[in-house]
Amino acid sequence: MPAMISVRDLRKTYATGPAALNGVSLEIEAGEILALLGPNGAGKTTLISSICGISTLSSGSVSVGGHDTITDFRAARQLIGLVPQEINLEPFEKVINTVRLSRGLFGLPRDEAYIEDVLRKLSLWDKRDSPIHALSGGMKRRVLIAKALSHAPRVLFLDEPTAGVDVELRKDMWNVVRELQADGVTIILTTHYIEEAEAIADRIGVISKGEILLIEETSALMQRMGRKEMTIELQSPLTDIPDGLAGYDLRRTDNPSELIYAYDTNAERTGITKLLSDLSSAGLVLRDVQTRQSSLEDIFVSLVKEDAA
Repeated sequence: MPAMISVRDLRKTYATGPAALNGVSLEIEAGEILALLGPNGAGKTTLISSICGISTLSSGSVSVGGHDTITDFRAARQLIGLVPQEINLEPFEKVINTVRLSRGLFGLPRDEAYIEDVLRKLSLWDKRDSPIHALSGGMKRRVLIAKALSHAPRVLFLDEPTAGVDVELRKDMWNVVRELQADGVTIILTTHYIEEAEAIADRIGVISKGEILLIEETSALMQRMGRKEMTIELQSPLTDIPDGLAGYDLRRTDNPSELIYAYDTNAERTGITKLLSDLSSAGLVLRDVQTRQSSLEDIFVSLVKEDAA
């Protein structure tokens, strides 16, 4: 079965400055959620704009649902819904009319039952006759999603969908995304909230300087690159790490009674048993030991640092 989105050697250059996209290739399967992470200026929005046909490609090709976005633009664009970063809505228009208009722009007939279903799923039905300016920032973002879904697309791009939204509303939005996936919608989101990607994405893509550093299943990425840290709390403050412990690459914290030991959970030996023995031999008395699994944020930061080196 062909991929829902296929990007081949995509490049985007401007007259001045470095390339915004530098040979990006990726495939996104139907019904999956792909989270695209990257620092500001990495090329996330440019990539989305290029796939959606908003930005002209310098070279390369993109197909959506088997339709080339240049030679068969209308068919490709009909499959796509886009939720932009910026909230750009007519402030005095009613919610329901805003969504109706978006559907009409795709040349589709009115379908009040479908519009009602979209608004109900997004908890907007009770606000359908409210003017946009009367809504909270979170509700306005929901209207943007409703507009993007007005023509029943099979692909949904969410460009920073929960920026500026409180934690509770953000989790509500995650539930909406999962429901859309359950309906078979393919979802690509960019986000600065790494816990968002970790919580809902099937795969994680990391982009930096216009290049894809990796695309991998979330669970596999965490297992492959995740490390654990052991925090060792001592009975007494430590001035210097004893020479006998130099081989463990222990890290100090702001607390003089704490040491951090990082280890690979997939390694044949973690070295913990010998470390604890050597700590005792050095005359150090333990008060407490805690472990912490490295997060996706740790992995992301290390990848971007490697790319910048």
